[in-house]
This record gives sequence, C-alpha cells and structure tokens, in this order.
Amino acid sequence: MAELLTTEAFKEKVFDYTAGGEWKYKGSIPGIIDFYAEWCGPCKMIAPIIEEMAKKYAGKLNVWKVDTDAEPELAMQFGISSIPSILIIPLSGTPQMRVGSMSKAALEKIIEGDLGISG
Repeated sequence: MAELLTTEAFKEKVFDYTAGGEWKYKGSIPGIIDFYAEWCGPCKMIAPIIEEMAKKYAGKLNVWKVDTDAEPELAMQFGISSIPSILIIPLSGTPQMRVGSMSKAALEKIIEGDLGISG
C-alpha cells in the first residue's frame, strides 16, 4: 500500500530540502511519489494503479502519496501546478516529474525501464 507522506515524513524519508544543497535521496530503493488531491478526477483514476504498483513492486520500490491540499509546502517546493503529478526517484541522479494521469503500462514502463526494477 502506498504510504501517505506529510512534509515532515518527506524530509525524513526522501529529501530534506530545508537543509540546502543538492538533491540527495535518503531511500535505499528507488521511489515514486503521487502528488494528488481528493477532489481531482484524474487522481482518482490513477490511484488504483498506484496501489497496484505498490503491491507488485513491494520491497523493490517505495511508493508514496502526497495530498497537495494537506501539504501545500511540498506542492510548492516541487512546483506542482497540475495533478496528478508523479515524481520518479532513482537511487542516484535527479528525480523526474511526470504530469498527468497515465496508464498502468506507462507507469510499469517507467518503473521497469527508467528505474530498472523487474516485476
């Protein structure tokens, strides 16, 4: 199941952007973060896919969700202006943001291709 992140949990588990410096992911496995809102139709469409990925790649991929209404600081930090937005976090290197809803096949391609995680 995807874990809901607060701003404090994000700083603890993903990256503490208040400390300054370059992006340094704190996780030991790659991750994805679904930035969403409860009222967002496309977010509701992708939610079951996000949950399915959390189960399918359990132990190989961290899957988190951030409610942009509850965590406006995080949304602002990442310049979220359209949701859903999915932050793809490799173990090393720069994370990439994908904006808009996507199919299960598209998300699996990112996870398996870009992050190198086998299903």
